[in-house]
Parts: sequence; structure tokens; C-alpha cells
Amino acid sequence: MSLIMLLCIGVLACAMSPSLTKMLAEKVENLTSAGAVETEGSPEDSVSGEGSIPEGILPGIGAEEEGPSGSVPGRNDSDADNLIGQLGEVQPGVNADWIRDGNQAEYELPESQPAEVPVSGRSGYEPVQEESEQILPEEAENLTENAPVGNTGSELDFDAEFYPYYAMLESDMRRLYGQIYANAVDMVQSFAPVTEVNVNQLKTVFEAVYNDHPELFWLETGYSCKYLRNGNCVEITLKFNAAAENLEEAKREFEDRAGRILSAAQGSSLEKERFVHDSLMQSVEYVMDAPMNQSAYSALVQGRSVCAGYARAFQYLMQQMGIPCYYCTGYAGEDHAWNIVKLDSNYYNVDVTWDDTDTPTYDYFNKSDREFGTSHVRAGLAVYLPACVSGGEASVNPEGGGTSGTEENENPEDGTGRVSDSGEQEGEGAEESTPVLINPTPAEPLTWQSRTGADLDTASTESEKKQEALERAGITEDDVRDTMKEYYEDCEKQLKEAGTGSRQFINVIPKGLWDSVEQAYTNGDYWKGYVDGALKALGVDSFMINLEVENLDGGYCRLYHYVYTY
Repeated sequence: MSLIMLLCIGVLACAMSPSLTKMLAEKVENLTSAGAVETEGSPEDSVSGEGSIPEGILPGIGAEEEGPSGSVPGRNDSDADNLIGQLGEVQPGVNADWIRDGNQAEYELPESQPAEVPVSGRSGYEPVQEESEQILPEEAENLTENAPVGNTGSELDFDAEFYPYYAMLESDMRRLYGQIYANAVDMVQSFAPVTEVNVNQLKTVFEAVYNDHPELFWLETGYSCKYLRNGNCVEITLKFNAAAENLEEAKREFEDRAGRILSAAQGSSLEKERFVHDSLMQSVEYVMDAPMNQSAYSALVQGRSVCAGYARAFQYLMQQMGIPCYYCTGYAGEDHAWNIVKLDSNYYNVDVTWDDTDTPTYDYFNKSDREFGTSHVRAGLAVYLPACVSGGEASVNPEGGGTSGTEENENPEDGTGRVSDSGEQEGEGAEESTPVLINPTPAEPLTWQSRTGADLDTASTESEKKQEALERAGITEDDVRDTMKEYYEDCEKQLKEAGTGSRQFINVIPKGLWDSVEQAYTNGDYWKGYVDGALKALGVDSFMINLEVENLDGGYCRLYHYVYTY
């Protein structure tokens, strides 16, 4: 009876006080929603039963797994289920069938965190950050009625080979991907999603857009959203960095700096890749607190960045040359970013940041997942990127500065290794030249193995053979640069006449002078010898060079100078 009387009194009090009724209703609603979505902090831990990987736990490392314990995916597409099993459920918004149909299952997932971190402190990648706010139904109703959708991007389509993060999404999430991309391009900050999406799925889609498009350098790595008690988002707000304040000018600077590198990148896909790799090592300085350091803009325009800026600049430049290249994120002692590049039908890991040490290297250039596994492990959506399987690496030969693998010592034109006096390749009947010496790192010229002595044939110097050699080279004896002084003067003259940009010039020296020329490039004397004067005359201050040498009969060498001044 006492309980009944108390209940009646409570009902009477609520009937007489609407404000008390509203307060109690809100208390009950908050208690009910607490089990579904946290109102404070990150909501992605539990929404709509969708599976996700808690932040701070690497895929397959230190977490409860549904798949076989300790298993590593093999080399067959049928093993995609093993990969999915290792990671628990597929991340929200990702199409599991897409993973099963591709070669992602071949990714050699490390069984533990990297045991060694040879290049410590050179990271700086910041994962995508979200700010989510749960709102009341009446506020949501007002947003639904008034929030614009902005540019829906409905007419957009993205090539799966170049935009793998788009390809891995479910079909309705691809619609949202197009909307986010289009509104980022148009700089529309707040908009309502074009399709139903919960907070977990939204994070996947935003990360996919961000990872696929380094050209959106004004887009920050974070966003905010408002969502209902059930986890569905009703408003998305993008964030832009300082470059957005004068975007048109920033775009011009960005495209100009990128164009300088792209116009100088010549030859095969591997040679172009290596040139971009070397150019970034020369022009970018690793600075942890560099502004906008998660963007390609920080590396290409400002020349100061962290791993994210290096990787996104490399990705953009490779994309512009028609070479598929992906932004890969994970863990290498701490959060880190690098790239995956596709050459022919093979995929390779590339970490420009870790190669750009005090003495530039190729230690992390075009490596397999197995080779990277001791120091790098993918995380997040990057685990679904194509596998970089062992074998068939396209890499730089540290002994000769050339290449090995699928495109070994490939000539920029047709692989014959011969260049006529007009600069064009000669036919199959041309005499075979000596191995080409290419400067692998413009920042550290001519660090190849010496090719003097036996490699530069000491042929007879009788007047008949000498004249024959001069005729083959298309010059007279007076045109031969017999001393270093003459060589420098000729190089400076031709460089001034060539002008700025990507250029080429040729001269001939006696074989006996080659030792001195090689030494000059090795110790840097060539800069004072002719580069400094030419740059002052041209009004520029930056210079890169690839140098090739051809062995001629009669005791001469023909030198090909491929230069880029800006």
C-alpha cells in the first residue's frame, strides 16, 4: 500500500509539473542510450553492432581474434577469409566481397609489432580525428529539414587502380565518398549526408577520401559530425587548413612546384619513380613541427614536413605520371606513413622519409611486405591495400647506381644504351656502349662505384682510329675538351645556352680525363667549376643532374648531361 501511495503521489506531481516530467524523461533517455553510444568521447566503439578495431590496437596484434590464432595469410585469393579472420570483422563500410575478390589476402601480415626501428623519430603521421556530438531528436529534426547536402558528387566515378580506398567501400558508402570529395573541392564545410551512415562508417569513408586524394592539400585530417541516439549522422562538417585562406594562390604554387619535378622525370616508370624519390629527398627537410605537415603542400611548396607530407607528395607526383601509388599508414615504432607503388603488375613498399637520412639511401625503396615486416606494419584501412609480395623487386643497385628487378638497367628510350649525336637512340645495329652511370641521388652526386680502369677500355690511339672515333662522335679534334678547365668552360657555356628547366647537353673528353671528372662530381668541385656561374647567369638557384658516360673508340668518352635548373 505504501508503494502504491508513493506511486500515486509521483504521478500527481508529474501531472502538476511539466518541467519535472521533462527532466525525468531526459534522465531515462540518457540511461537508455548509454549502452548504445557514449555521449562523451568517441562513439565508434559500439554502434549498431558493426565490428571495428579499437584504436591503439594494431590489426592482429594483442587483440582477441576470430580467425586462427597466429595465422599469416598465404598466397591464394581463397585465403582472404584468413585475413578477415585475423582482423575480426571487416571495418564498417568496407565491402568484404571486394577483399575476397582481390589480392589483398596475400599481404604478409607480421605476427607481432616491429622488432626493430632503424630510423627512429622520423614519423609524425597523425591518424584521422573525429569530433562527434549526439543531439536531441528535436534538434535533429530541424537539421534534417534545413541542412543542405551541398555538392552530392553524383556524377563522379573513381578508377579503382588509382583510388583503392574508394574501391574497397560498400556501394552506398561510395556515394558518400563522392559527396565528401565534391564538397571538399568546393570548400563546402557543413552538409547532410546523401545516404544513411553511422559514425563508424563515416570515419571509414572520410579516411578513404583523405587517403586517396593528396591533391586536397587544404583538407585537414579531422572532421566533426552530429548524430542521433542510434548512431546515425545527420550533419558532417569538414575542416580546412591555412592554405584554404588563399586557395587559388596555394594551388598555383603547388602545381608549379610539382610541375618542375614532373617535367624533369624521364624514362621508364621505375626511372621516373626513382627521380621523384630522389627529388623529394633533395628538396624536403624533415621538420617535426612544420606547418600543415600532414599535407603534400608542406613538402612540395614549403620544403619542410614529416612522413605524412613526404608520402602524400610522392603519391601525388606518381599519380600525375599515371603510375598507381597509394598512401599507406601503420606503425613503425610509432604512427607512420609511407607508400605502395605499382610497377607493371607488381606492388612495392616505398618509404621516402626513412631513405632521406643524413646520407640518403635506398634501404626502403621498392621492398616487399616481408622485407618491411621487421620495421613496418600496416594498420587501419591500409591492411586492405594490395599485397607487396616477395620476389621480383624493382630496386636500385647500390653498387652501380643502376636498377635491378623487373626493369633492370632499362634505357629511358628503348633499352639499347646508345644515343646518337642528335640525342636520339640508334638502331639495333649500333655498337654496344659501356654500362650507363646514372646519378642515383641528386642530393649526393655520383655516389656510384668507380667505372675507371678496365671498364673504360684503353683502345689504341693511332691517328686513324682517333679520326674514326671523332667522326663517329660528329666532332673535330678541336672540339675535344682536353683539360678540366676546358670541360668546365664548355659545360657552363652550354648550360647557359640551354636555359632553365629540363635540358640536355653533350661533350667529349679523353679517357684519361675521366678520373678527374668523376672525382669532381664526387667531391662537389663541379659546382664551383661551372654550375655556380651558370645559375647566376640564369637567375636561378637550384640544380639537379644525371650524368651518363659512353665509351668511344680512339680513347674518348662521350658525356651526356641531363640537367634540371629552377
